[in-house]
Amino acid sequence: MCRPRATMTSRKELEARRLGEAARIRLALNSMRTEVREQVKGGPGTVAFVKEELCIGCDQCNMVCDDAAIEIYDTPMASPILNIDVNRKAKILRDPCTGCRLCVLACPTDAIIMIDR
Repeated sequence: MCRPRATMTSRKELEARRLGEAARIRLALNSMRTEVREQVKGGPGTVAFVKEELCIGCDQCNMVCDDAAIEIYDTPMASPILNIDVNRKAKILRDPCTGCRLCVLACPTDAIIMIDR
């Protein structure tokens, strides 16, 4: 009994499959982001708040803020294990914050929440 010989996937087939998977994943992530965005309260009656213990100082929130309402500051490292001189944290400036929620959606550690003014 002869079995058909397996052939390698061509580069073109692999790229087509990769593009298809990327589109499928992008669609799934966008629908999840839409659901999350709808659940996060926002607007003029709210202001962003940073939970300092979760903030990693990545600056993502500051990059997406159109209102210049986020300040990154240096603070001493809380962990005696890590030998890092300075740890960065985000701080929301209440007055310029419009409650747009962009920083909440951009934060990779969910360190930013929206609270009532």
